[in-house]
Amino acid sequence: MDIQAIIAYILVAGAVVFLARRFFFRKKKKSGNCGNDDCGCN
Repeated sequence: MDIQAIIAYILVAGAVVFLARRFFFRKKKKSGNCGNDDCGCN
């Protein structure tokens, strides 16, 4: 296995981890004085 394949697999694994963390481990929304409009406090 050459160095390009190793780097490519590392990048793909990093992208998968990034997407998994982004979509499956979201932080819970803060409950505060936000009101009903989108005030950006999520």
